Amino acid sequence: MSTLRSQGLYGSTTDGETQRTAFLNGEIPVAVYGLGKMGLPLAGVYAETCGNVIGADIDPDVVETINDGGCHVKREPGLDELVADLVAEGALEATSDPVEAAKEASVHVIIVPTPITDDNEPDLSILQAAVEAIGQGLSEGDTVIVECTVPPKTTTGLVTETLEEMSGLSRGTFGVAFCPERTSSGRALEDIRSAYPKVVGGVDTESTRVAKLLYKEINSCGVLETSDATTAECVKLFEGMYRDVNIALANELARFTDELGIDVREAIDVSNTQPFCDIHDPGPGVGGHCIPFYPYFLIQPLESDSQLLETARAVNDSMPAFTVAKVQDVLQKNGTDLDSATVGIMGLTYRPGVEEIQKSPAIPISRELTSLGCTVYGVDPLLDSAEEFELDLVSLEKLYDKSLDALVIVTPHEEFADVRWDLFESPTEEVPFILDGRAFIDDLGVEVPRYTIGSGFKNNNV
Repeated sequence: MSTLRSQGLYGSTTDGETQRTAFLNGEIPVAVYGLGKMGLPLAGVYAETCGNVIGADIDPDVVETINDGGCHVKREPGLDELVADLVAEGALEATSDPVEAAKEASVHVIIVPTPITDDNEPDLSILQAAVEAIGQGLSEGDTVIVECTVPPKTTTGLVTETLEEMSGLSRGTFGVAFCPERTSSGRALEDIRSAYPKVVGGVDTESTRVAKLLYKEINSCGVLETSDATTAECVKLFEGMYRDVNIALANELARFTDELGIDVREAIDVSNTQPFCDIHDPGPGVGGHCIPFYPYFLIQPLESDSQLLETARAVNDSMPAFTVAKVQDVLQKNGTDLDSATVGIMGLTYRPGVEEIQKSPAIPISRELTSLGCTVYGVDPLLDSAEEFELDLVSLEKLYDKSLDALVIVTPHEEFADVRWDLFESPTEEVPFILDGRAFIDDLGVEVPRYTIGSGFKNNNV
């Protein structure tokens, strides 16, 4: 990281091509605040582009790991090698002092967590702390870019106002833009570099120009300019809320399966051959750190009515209980008491191949089964512990021997493709009752008696 502070890009009198060259030559120091699952890949892509990046993170262990050439972010293809190479080249370093990082940099990129509280309120305290630190090192001509998800008007309000207060600079002497992160775990580098165009929106025209100049070099798919920062903030939220509402529709339709006596998944697939229809897949719930939370960035801060968003959240949050109720109903019909039943759960992370459990449907499913008196076992190839779940974590081989009354498939990891369904033991001579939350067995083409959410009973007479 260069210790020589260069003139910022915002408001510079030099032409755009000269600024672009300066950025690519490492003459425009960049600081990335937040080196988590998305922040470290972003810092890496910036560093491979300009060769002059300092990453700031409040976790000293993260900083030490990166400065040693290591990578604390797991299961992110290519990131280990990229970080090691960039640190060795001197293109990337890390610090636990965000103020010092701010004093060195001319471009400041914030990608810190913006969680939701237990009361579904957006918690911007981490963002606030990062902005305050940047403000203490901000110089005229600098540009601050927010990538983390925020309620609309946060960039023009909290961010810009805090920067003014902490730096003593006037609005218009430094740039501020919102450029939403559009990445998924397990493919972050690909997404940042080339999967989708980058969205940029500044608090003024000059801020948008600078953001566009930077991201055109980072993302080969180009840049989409929005009219302002608030519009860019809404783009990020709308993308996630579309998926949440769409999945809620699929989940509500899936509840009609038994009453209609049809395979709702088949009806959805055929409906989607019409170009104006794109219904998503039903399942046992919606997890992750994005989709279940984004609606609350509009629901809570704004006074406008949000019935559809709230209803979609309620539908998706109800699917774990629907899953448990189906298991309970079948076991009772089979004469099995819940307080003596043994149930296995396959897949505990919120989606396949990703080592994340936030809002995973398996959490409420395991807790509710346990509260009903069931003995619950879970298996997940990505997890070494399952403290958030009320179950015993075991290997797949040990699950075969647990004499299960029921087996619930929540997250179909690719490691489950070779499962020997015939090896599962049950109190009877038949395989245990299987509830497939994701049509996983359907996709495998295996003839196993089961109930699939959205398709109903197959190969059995329950």
